Order: sequence, then C-alpha cells, then structure tokens
Amino acid sequence: MSLLTGLPARAQRFPPRRRGPAFVWLPALAVAGAMAIPLVYLLVRAAQADADAWRDLTRDSTLTLLKNTALLALAVTAGSIALALPTVWLTVRTDLPWRRFWSVVMVLPLVIPSFVGGLAFVAALGPRGSFQRLLEPLGVESLPNIFGFEGAWLALTLFSYPYLLLTLRVGLRGVDPALEEASRALGAGPWRTFFRVVVPQLRVPLAAGALLVALYTISDFGAVSMLRFDTLTRAIFVQHQSSFDRSAAAVLSLLLVALVVVLLTAEALSRSRGRYYTSGAGSPRPPRVIRLGRWRWPATAFLALVAIAALGVPVGVLLDWLVRGLRAGEPFSGIWSAAWHSLSVAAVAGTVAAAAAIPVAIVVVRRRSMLAALVERLSYFGFALPGIVVALSLVFFSLKVVPGLYQSWAVLIFAYLVLFFPQALAGVRAAMVRIKPSVEEAARGLGRSPPWVTATITMPLLLPGLISGFALVFLTTMKELPATLLLAPIEFDTLATKVWLAADEAFFARAAAPALLLIALAAIPMALLIGRDKQIRD
Repeated sequence: MSLLTGLPARAQRFPPRRRGPAFVWLPALAVAGAMAIPLVYLLVRAAQADADAWRDLTRDSTLTLLKNTALLALAVTAGSIALALPTVWLTVRTDLPWRRFWSVVMVLPLVIPSFVGGLAFVAALGPRGSFQRLLEPLGVESLPNIFGFEGAWLALTLFSYPYLLLTLRVGLRGVDPALEEASRALGAGPWRTFFRVVVPQLRVPLAAGALLVALYTISDFGAVSMLRFDTLTRAIFVQHQSSFDRSAAAVLSLLLVALVVVLLTAEALSRSRGRYYTSGAGSPRPPRVIRLGRWRWPATAFLALVAIAALGVPVGVLLDWLVRGLRAGEPFSGIWSAAWHSLSVAAVAGTVAAAAAIPVAIVVVRRRSMLAALVERLSYFGFALPGIVVALSLVFFSLKVVPGLYQSWAVLIFAYLVLFFPQALAGVRAAMVRIKPSVEEAARGLGRSPPWVTATITMPLLLPGLISGFALVFLTTMKELPATLLLAPIEFDTLATKVWLAADEAFFARAAAPALLLIALAAIPMALLIGRDKQIRD
C-alpha cells in the first residue's frame, strides 16, 4: 500500500543510477581508505604471528570471550532501543513538561567515560557502596551483585543509548505527520499507529543507531574492566600490555573484525531499500503535538528515573569525591588548559567527521553498487576496534609513512576521524534517505551542475543530520582516552586523560574535578545544538 494511505510503504528499489561524479566518489574512496588503515595493520601483524597464536582462536576460553562479547552487544542494543524509542517520542512529539530540558539531559550520559561510569557504579552499588550504607538502617544487608554480565549490561546500556537517541531524533522529525493522521482516520489507535506507521519509517536511523550501540559495546574496555566481565576487548588489552610481541593481540582482534562483519551484514539486511520520503508534493507539515493528559507525569517520572541512573549516580559519586578532595586540600592544577584542549580537538574532529560523512552518505544512499557497499562497510571498522588497536595502527602508519607528523595534531585528529566517523555517518545517512531524489534531478534537469546541486540543495537538507553527526563525534571525542594517550603531542593533556591518570593512581578526589568539568562543558554545546535543531525543524 502506498505511503499516502497511512500505512508503511512496501520496499521499493531505487531506479538504476549512473555511477556518479568524481567529486563525490573520490573523497568517499579516500575516507574508506583511511578507515581501512587499522584493518591493514591488523592483517600485517597477524601475518607475523606464530602457529600457537592462531591455535588459540579455537580454544574454549576464546570462544567464551566471543560468546560473552556477542551476548553483551545484543543485550545492550535491545536495552538501548527500549530506552531510546519512548524517550525520543516523548521529547519530540508530545507536550512533555520541560521538553527542551529533557532533550539535553537524556543525551548527556554519552559524555561520561565508560571507565568513570563503571567506577561510579561500583562505588555506589557495589559491596559496602553508598547505597548499601544508606539502606543499612532499614535492615538491608546487601544489594544484588553489580559485577559480571548484569552490571556491564546496565552500565553500557545507560551510557550508550544516546547514540540511538540522537539518530532517532533526526529520523522522527523527518516523518510526515500525514501518515499518522491517515492511519488514525482509518481507525488505528495511537499505539498501533506508532508501531505500524512511525517505527517502520524510522528503520534507517534505528538500524544506524543500533549498529553504533553494538559496535561501541564490543569495543568498550572501561566498563567491562571495572565490572569484571570478560570480553574480547578486555583480553586484547591484556595481550597488548603483557607481551612485547603484539601479533597475538592482532590475531585476537581479527575476531572482533569478524564480529563487525556479522553486525554490518545484519544491519544491511534489516534496512529496507525502500524510500523514506513522501511521494506527494510539497514539504511535510510540522507534526501535531500529542497531548499526554494524565500520562504527562508518569512519562516525566520515567525520564527522571533513567536520568538519575545514567547521569545522577555518576555525578553524585563524583561530587562526593570532589567534596572530600576540597576538604583534604587536593590540588586541581592544569584543569583549564586541559578543558581548552578537549574542546578544541573535539570541535575540529566533529567538523572534519561531519564533512567527510557527506560524500560517503551520498554514495551509500544514492549509488547502489558493490563499490558503494564496500565503502560503507570499511567506514565502520575503526569504531568497533579497541582504541588502543587503532592508536597503535596509526603509530605504525605515521612512523613508517609520515614520521614528521608523529605525535602531532594532524595524526590525533586523524585518529578521532577513524574512531568516530561512523557516528557522523549515521546522522548524515539518516537525513540523506529522506531527501527526494526528484528534487536533485529537477535541478540537474534545469542545467545545474552536480556540485551546484549538492552545495545549494542537498547540503541544506542534510543540515539536521550534520548537526547530529557533529554532536555525536564531539561528545565522544571529549571522553576518548587510548588514542589521546598514545598520539597526543607532548604535554597535551585533555580532561579525559587527567581523569584517567588520577583514577589509575587511586586519587579519586583528584579525578572528580576534571570529570565534572567534562560533563558540564559537554552540556553547553549539546544544549545549543539541540536548540538549533529545533529551530531548523520547527
């Protein structure tokens, strides 16, 4: 049935298209080549491994690590969808009280480093933690065990669901409300309309966000380490730290690459090749604000509960540590210079990644070919690998190819691009699929050149996706650690590195100030970006 009936459209293949102009393909291929550098490094290292390293892949312990990693990724992705879908609907489509406030607050857990969040959860919910001490007068002698799979799942779900939130926000604002109105006119209730009409139209941003969550989960080291759950990433870090020969770690990393291939294939199969833009003329009307009525306060309580768990617990623990540090006269030197370093590299990395995502998104969405599929697949590998693997690959690359750039700003920004490019691509692609090809084709039919059409028509329509992609890369760059430690110029501290160095030496009070400043600085641009996004869409 067509889109105008109010029911989801059946998948319709795009008509065959020409290969496309060089000004799109050349930068897209260059980006894909850059993303392939860690994979090439792993293959070179793995080729140098001995037979014992390869035999280790078939051991029961290795297969257990693979099973743990896959199960955790699946569980965290499911939990993130369960949190992100209702949250984005409440903050975009309803008359929820303080909607702008919740739009910002619900994204902020993304900026909390996973090792800081894991450590805070242990301090609050672990044995003899803050919560247990508070409940002791009530006769509660122990809390459920926070360590292991359950604790890792809880922490990673709370810290990674904003990936889905930001991509779904772009997608939901692009859904034509006429589809929902037609469905309601045909007798469907609000819940049936949401699940049968709205959710299918969110398939691309939902798949893109879910892929980001799954890739983030399998590459995480901080939370699983603090909560004592063995995954492939944790084993790879141990291999890197305990052996001078990193070939065995490279072989183990190839298992992560194989898991990435499985995830990318599943994500591609889940995406329809149908169109997600309206076939009628004109622009979609602004959606009608849905009145929650008596459900306003239960909905607010739901968001408050998630925010308390994802943001309140870590921030509360950090504030407790900060107060103790101030009372003890703990020095907090170098925080402001570290804050400037964090903001500057995050802004540059976000801008570069969003700009690089434009040609790749055009190729992926508009050009159906094996080469376009390869470009898309290569774009995701850096994000799924542990940061230390990507950092070491770029150390190897810079020393062998451009030794003059080692430990320079250029290599550091390049590392952030490799690590976080999929986050920018997810936002831009979610916006790209909603642009009618007929709009671009009409401009070309009037004699406009492809670069002119891209600059004056496609780019303005991509702006919400570019904002979303920039925000994702900005936030995750602010908290990134391994690449910064290995590739940053000498005496180039960031807030994340100051937190890590203090926590690694068990100076938790000293780690609290930069961690809280990191969260506060991330909140300001996030509020501006969401406000700008609202102005664009409204």
